[in-house]
Amino acid sequence: MSGSALCLASFVPVKDLFAFGEEPKIFSPSVYLKIDSEGNITVIVHRSEMGQGVRTALPMIVAEELEVDWRKIKIEQAEGDPKYGDQVTGGSTSVRKSWDPLRIAGATAREMLIAAAAARWNVKPSDCKAENGYVINKLNNKKVGYGDLVEEASKLPVPQNVKLKDPKDYKIIGKRLHRTDSPDKVAGKAVFGIDVVLPGLVYAAVKRSPAFGSKVKSFNADKTKSLNGIIDVRQVSNGVAVFAKSTWQAFKGVENLSVEWTPSPYANLDSETISNKLKEQIASGGNKVEEKGNPDPPDNINYKTIEAVYEAPFQAHAPMEPMNCTARFENNRVEVWAPTQNPQDARRSVANALGLKEEDVTVYVTFMGGGFGRRTHSDFAVEAAELSKITGKPVKVTWTREDDIKHDRYRPVSMHHLKGAVDKNNKLYSFTHHVIAPSIAAQNWGAQLKPERYDTMGGAIEKDYLIKNYRLSGTIVDIPVPIWYWRSVYHSQNPFAAECFLDELAHAAGRDPYEFRMELLPDDSRLKTVLKTAADKAGWGKKLPPGKGMGIAAFAGYDSYSAQVAEVTVTENNEIKVDKIVCAVDCGIVINPDIVEQQIDSGIAFALTAALKGEITIRDGGVVESNFDDFPLLQFSEMPVVETHIMQNTYRVGGLGEVAVGPCAPAVGNAIFAATGKRLRKLPFRL
Repeated sequence: MSGSALCLASFVPVKDLFAFGEEPKIFSPSVYLKIDSEGNITVIVHRSEMGQGVRTALPMIVAEELEVDWRKIKIEQAEGDPKYGDQVTGGSTSVRKSWDPLRIAGATAREMLIAAAAARWNVKPSDCKAENGYVINKLNNKKVGYGDLVEEASKLPVPQNVKLKDPKDYKIIGKRLHRTDSPDKVAGKAVFGIDVVLPGLVYAAVKRSPAFGSKVKSFNADKTKSLNGIIDVRQVSNGVAVFAKSTWQAFKGVENLSVEWTPSPYANLDSETISNKLKEQIASGGNKVEEKGNPDPPDNINYKTIEAVYEAPFQAHAPMEPMNCTARFENNRVEVWAPTQNPQDARRSVANALGLKEEDVTVYVTFMGGGFGRRTHSDFAVEAAELSKITGKPVKVTWTREDDIKHDRYRPVSMHHLKGAVDKNNKLYSFTHHVIAPSIAAQNWGAQLKPERYDTMGGAIEKDYLIKNYRLSGTIVDIPVPIWYWRSVYHSQNPFAAECFLDELAHAAGRDPYEFRMELLPDDSRLKTVLKTAADKAGWGKKLPPGKGMGIAAFAGYDSYSAQVAEVTVTENNEIKVDKIVCAVDCGIVINPDIVEQQIDSGIAFALTAALKGEITIRDGGVVESNFDDFPLLQFSEMPVVETHIMQNTYRVGGLGEVAVGPCAPAVGNAIFAATGKRLRKLPFRL
């Protein structure tokens, strides 16, 4: 199976682990797993932990097939290395793309240990079973621990096509096991990128341009150099760097720099100009991406037709831990300690920037205080490596909050033109969605995309809906604001427009929005199941007091399905308060229900911030917002009650990191309409 990354069994003595006694031997039938002769079992986690629980979920998969005591599992974070296969932590892929390789890794080790024990006892492997870290002889109940079988198992050939467990036999998967990373985080022992300290470390910060495309023309560092703790000031590729004895001193040094910048080629760019550029594309109808039936109602038939324009702004990632990285350049080799979602790209990018071979760059992955896609880009790792090469010393570069927001790579702005019609029987006849947005692939890699490959179209319509006549079209617009992947990417915008407009069509037909959707879904649809569950659990249709409303929305993506019902209060002062969100989710086989619920809570909090709070605006060719005073996040007091219902089935494992984002904004928008009769078509919601 591709991507399993299994390697030949190996027998490796571990040096210097113990001061006395024989060195333990290691059995490593896979890059993801090693067992030593002391019985210690270590799972190597090749994805990045940023709060989503991969250091728990991924080892659970291995432990299930390996048949071990979960409490004895040790966790080791993998470095960035192609031997692990795909290491990108993004796109809700960590569990769903690791499911097969990790099961195979655990099952392979189990079968080799059973074979070793069978050979020792001179019985058939079928006469043995693995259980709780032991191989048991079913004929006489003798047992031997995995550690005692290390040397023999290491000499066996790696089996192919090992048998995997039936879900009905799972003992670990599906259980609410405590997260492995929580104790160290609670005790303050966990090492995030911003916590890394090395001997002789120099601290750095960078003065960055105020506008896109602007460069350093000249600078005066006299005032900065007069401050305590300043070591050096140097012009670098993306601004002027201050090196100091502490991060705070570096920050103060940057504040006191005097820099003259070259004029920005985008000095006249602002949010209004961008909005007008998007609006200009509406009349074109866009390039056809997909079409079925006849989405344009015949003129001679009296269909009720409506159309609307929806808008979503740029958004910053704004993780609690700002961008930072530590690097040590020495003897034409670089070590990098990075809170990265993409360690192999960090390795490759640093090597390219410094003219090194990839094998001369080592990337150690730390914990990270949020990522949301931002840390799949490697600019901060390249910056740290460049600064270390300049100084000849290990350097930790830390971005200020202002750096992090004003120099982010943003969720793309978008505009949506939708049309639809209902027939004389008040059933949906047609639906069209024209998505107008910049392309991440086109901007970052110069991709020449054909319409059917537009990366801007995710979630433009839920494909489970049986719509006889529909058209999806797109227009890619070139806008010189740096854009990048943001939690759920275009799935955070397109479903907002599509699911709100579906609500508009339901009201145009005089139909209940929930029943209108259910009618469009086949009985065997997993989307229909979560939609019904969310509606039933929320008490859809119950009478609400004035000023309150319920809204519903559905979403399919990342091999998972979810539906949300939002209950909203709109005050006399036109303040919007989300009281409760009921979410039903189908992510296939559930690894750990606690982590599922945490991911749903997190996704909803993230989505509500974008739906109700801040936005990124542009003026004079640069970003206006700079900190949480003008780019506010959802507060604890604003977080609604979240009630999550998890579907139980044995479908293939789906993703979770982004599945709660897509339906949140439209559910809230539809609830606001139910409460007020006002349809808000622009994010963030403002009454």
